[in-house]
Amino acid sequence: MIRSREAGPGKPIDVKATYGFFSFTEVTDPAEHRSYNEWHQLDHLPEQFPLPGIVHGQRWVSTPACRSARLVSAADLDPIHYVTCYLMAEPIRRTLEDFFDLGAELHRLDRFHLHRRAHLTGPFGVLDTAASARVLVSAAAVPYRAHRGIYCVVEELVAGESRDSGERTEYESALLAVPGVAGLWTFGTDPELMSRRWTAGTRRITVCWLDEPPLTVAEGLAPLVSSQFDQRDAASRVVFAGPFETIKPWEWDWFD
Repeated sequence: MIRSREAGPGKPIDVKATYGFFSFTEVTDPAEHRSYNEWHQLDHLPEQFPLPGIVHGQRWVSTPACRSARLVSAADLDPIHYVTCYLMAEPIRRTLEDFFDLGAELHRLDRFHLHRRAHLTGPFGVLDTAASARVLVSAAAVPYRAHRGIYCVVEELVAGESRDSGERTEYESALLAVPGVAGLWTFGTDPELMSRRWTAGTRRITVCWLDEPPLTVAEGLAPLVSSQFDQRDAASRVVFAGPFETIKPWEWDWFD
């Protein structure tokens, strides 16, 4: 296993991307999934990459089969169909300003999809990165490696809880040992970036990148995730855990 050193949000670590901006999104009109995907993949997503602070961006789908495989799906995140993550670099405040300025300009140009609702959105600092030794690439390279999907776990934390313990390191090592898990990154709320613009709250998000079919890998991950949150106290509550598939351009028929 290759692991970066741990660091709090905003502190230097050995990855170019120090934040992930997440959006857990519901398409509010069942007839609009195709138009939403066309807009996001062919218009909205490409416009982000010219921004100096945007390192990478990708979106994944919770297909009907993925929804059935969710281990946890609390009421506030249960309606979501997609999750997006933009990896961002320092200086983070300037990057976020550019990001939102672009969003406002696209709104002005009527280039924003109207049939969508973000149920969880905001920037999360990179806390930890790790890769399975079998994939050869470094932990910092995991998000850029080709993959079939992700497994995502969202936890609500008590205020100020952001550091991973030794027990969590063992937990992440166990996740990496599951066949099909190429690597994982852990993200946490940065209290210095709290804003009314987003709903990040005090949370931790773990993303496992998968190079085997997400539904198959989810079967191996579910017992580990379940065992981990069963052992936790009131300081942490899992509100979402489940697989997502990688989206291929023009293959948007999951909800037809």
